[in-house]
Amino acid sequence: MSAELASELRRLAAEGSTGVLHAGDGAFHLAEGTIACADCRRTTGLDRLVVEAGVATPEEWRRAETGDLGPLLHRPQLETLALLSVFDAAYFLLATPATPEFQPAPAHWLAPVCKVAPPALVEECSRRGDPEAGPWPVTLVDRAPVVPARRIPKRRVMLTGGQAEMLAAADARRSITTLAEYLGRTTYGCLTAVRELTEAGLIEPPVRLTAPRHAADAQVAPLIALNARRAAADRLPPLALGGPGSDPEPAASQPPAQLPRRRARSGATTPAPERWKPIDREVLVRVRAALEELA
Repeated sequence: MSAELASELRRLAAEGSTGVLHAGDGAFHLAEGTIACADCRRTTGLDRLVVEAGVATPEEWRRAETGDLGPLLHRPQLETLALLSVFDAAYFLLATPATPEFQPAPAHWLAPVCKVAPPALVEECSRRGDPEAGPWPVTLVDRAPVVPARRIPKRRVMLTGGQAEMLAAADARRSITTLAEYLGRTTYGCLTAVRELTEAGLIEPPVRLTAPRHAADAQVAPLIALNARRAAADRLPPLALGGPGSDPEPAASQPPAQLPRRRARSGATTPAPERWKPIDREVLVRVRAALEELA
């Protein structure tokens, strides 16, 4: 966690400051020492969350941003989504070292419905654990594609609605940030689902990037793309999540594929038809039911 940013947030809270605290690729909007709004380029914007939840139309949101609030502030769900958006952006901003810069400014228009105390925000982000731990650190959230596993585990896996949604949307091309925006979900929630799916063996571990963020993008992007293409080429049929239809042996025990020997041209040969192993019907039913609940 960025100690400098956390310390600055506490200072502004103690002073009851109103304005914008810029930090890295986002900002905190404070009103009398409390946080009314937070945004980060790696997280889903509040506007997308609000529209996806049906709280407001895109046109209503545009009018609210220009000062014409209408009945929007009186819709109870707006407060919940605003709070989720603040904690979502804060988790990634506090995890990235950056020099904060505060600029006094009028209070954000969400100040009447969203008030988050900076000490409580810092404590919650700390409670969520080390952002760099595990196979999916926050530094990869917008840089590595989410690739479905090439081989699925033999054991059955029970998926939550959020996990099923992420697994269905994963296409070996889009990052967690992009998938969260597409689905209209918080980036932290999607990151948690991907971490759990990776531990369950349904998502491939990402390519680890060791170079600094500002210098690595041009060099690492081709490697990420190559990894995604290879993984996509080797994918098993979708929705085969384990059980009787899964691979009988782990990947490590499978012998490498052998090319067929060339035969003399004594006549045309008919290639053997490709055979697919049956997919567990029970698993398909559970996944379909989970996706229907999200529709």
